Amino acid sequence: MSRQNSNEVPRQFKVSRKDLPLACPNQLVGAGIAHPRVFMRFQDGRAVCPYCSTEYLLEDSG
Repeated sequence: MSRQNSNEVPRQFKVSRKDLPLACPNQLVGAGIAHPRVFMRFQDGRAVCPYCSTEYLLEDSG
């Protein structure tokens, strides 16, 4: 996993297939995000958390 944007809103992070399954919140979003844990469902290489709107982009979506 790589941190794409650290303090910008909305947050966006690039992740790899090796990071799957991926849940939010996680170490990328940091301790300041507190909401129920939800697993991301990727569609067309993209997933958005329904709670905090963090966007995850699958780098190797093929």
